[in-house]
Amino acid sequence: MFIRNRGYRHVLLPCIVLMTGGGSVDRVDAKEAKDVGVEVRFEQQGKPVEFGGRAGGQGVEITRLDFLMSGLALKRTDGTWLESSGWYACFRGSEGRCHALLEGVPAQAYTGVRFVVGVDEAGEKADVNRWPATHALNPVVNGLHWGWQGGFIYAALEGHYTKSDGAVGGFSYHLAGEKQRMTVELEGALDLTRGGTVELVFDVEKVLGGVRPAEFGEATHSREGDAKAGVLRGRMEKAFSLAGVAAEVWQEPAVAGVGEPARPKGTSYLMHISSRMPKVSLPADNVPTREGVELGRRLFTDTRLSRTGMQSCASCHQQGAGFADAGKKFSLGVDGLPGKRNAMALSNLAWQPEFFWDGRVKRLRDQVLVPVQDPLEMHETLERVVEKLSADQTEAARFERVFGPGGVTGARVGLALEQFLLTLVSQDSRFDQALLGRVKLTPVEQRGLELFITEHDPARNLRGADCFHCHGGALFSSQGFANNGLDASPEAGRQAVTGQEADRGKFRVPSLRNVAVTGPYMHDGRFSTLEDVIDHYDHGVQRTATLDPNLSKHPVAGLGLTAADKAALAAFLRTLTDDAFLKPAAAAASTLSLSKP
Repeated sequence: MFIRNRGYRHVLLPCIVLMTGGGSVDRVDAKEAKDVGVEVRFEQQGKPVEFGGRAGGQGVEITRLDFLMSGLALKRTDGTWLESSGWYACFRGSEGRCHALLEGVPAQAYTGVRFVVGVDEAGEKADVNRWPATHALNPVVNGLHWGWQGGFIYAALEGHYTKSDGAVGGFSYHLAGEKQRMTVELEGALDLTRGGTVELVFDVEKVLGGVRPAEFGEATHSREGDAKAGVLRGRMEKAFSLAGVAAEVWQEPAVAGVGEPARPKGTSYLMHISSRMPKVSLPADNVPTREGVELGRRLFTDTRLSRTGMQSCASCHQQGAGFADAGKKFSLGVDGLPGKRNAMALSNLAWQPEFFWDGRVKRLRDQVLVPVQDPLEMHETLERVVEKLSADQTEAARFERVFGPGGVTGARVGLALEQFLLTLVSQDSRFDQALLGRVKLTPVEQRGLELFITEHDPARNLRGADCFHCHGGALFSSQGFANNGLDASPEAGRQAVTGQEADRGKFRVPSLRNVAVTGPYMHDGRFSTLEDVIDHYDHGVQRTATLDPNLSKHPVAGLGLTAADKAALAAFLRTLTDDAFLKPAAAAASTLSLSKP
């Protein structure tokens, strides 16, 4: 009974998007029902946790504290409980204060709150790819799904610590599985007669206080007999407290467009997206149409976007190379000058929240215009691009058919290219076909998959390649940024965007789809082959203060992969090649099912 979320509502705040799921409810008079927020504040010794800063007085640095919550209930004054059904939320500590929303709460006083850290059985067994693009259980939103193995990580606590010899180590504490699902019950007066926000505090000190990873262990896996996971579970249950009720329910800010409004006109473009892929969200003001996609495709190969008329987007993003620049460490611009970054492969961009290696641009329509104007790339101005395209009456007419009166503008060039790029969906590799039972992986490829999804923790006799932490799931990318240990003195990377020292050396985690054809690799193109990349992760990782914890927890000597292990891992990575996507017809027939705007 109780708390029904009408459809799927989310609260969009500066910190993060959080989703709540549907549910059932007793019939409550609308005048008696209120919306109630749920807030979790991450604190330590009464102050907000500084993610990327020292914690606990033990030389410990927290970089991640994420968890899923479900089954929230409110205790009535008579001692009975008002239960939610199908309610989920995802909280991300590194994003600051995080919020979720309950709708239709009976307006009255309560005496306590209860919730589960974890996912109930129904949510655990559901097809993860069914969830809407902003739902808490969507793997792109929470980053806590195990991928093809199924199930969720309920809580993830990661970071760095200083070893006795001064070196930097990493820890990765993950809680998952029925035995690690925890129920938290807190007593306290909650006056919700006018709604408000239930404020919870999570005290990190109660979890990590006194924990020295070098002695306690650097990882938990929630496997059978993992006593350390049980210890952390007990600590985490006691880390929550009830701060009270805030008068406000934090609003969802309106989304304002930048530049001219451009609701596309024309025939809906049918995208066939496999149900194995996470739910996707398209921009409401630029849903692809047949006419818009075709215009964008033409612009992608149009050399008039460059100053010399000799270069197009496709010059550095060839389809046969997964829309990367085949074999080139750095692409050459129209003036013969090399760029500063390896040209990224282009696929599954509809799921990507930021663009470029450092994530400095949030919208695809804005990203596509940067290379046009970059002196090291196409070295043209938008004004001249508009002039050249407007002088072509046929081309100008195409713009009006897609966007209506107004002709060619710089913003519309970006919108058309965005429509085309949103349709570049790669989802039909040999590995995908194996998941569908159409083909069978060879024993070597299967061994590579096992290495890919197995953690490396010799203390527990786990000897894998540990790839899935950053490259798991259907997208083969965490969609985040990470320092993968390329250099002892890393360049700024993501830090240049955020200004945070904790982001130094971090670059986008690229998808591994089509990785066999998109080399060379890394943001600076330093590795020519997959074997070079595997060697780096096996024994070449440089340890620095911002190294990803899932790498810094590995032995200093490396993974110790055998030659056969490396060959198997490379063989598996080659199964991620999507031959249909690499053919010109793939872009025209790009697939996945979103019907009308």
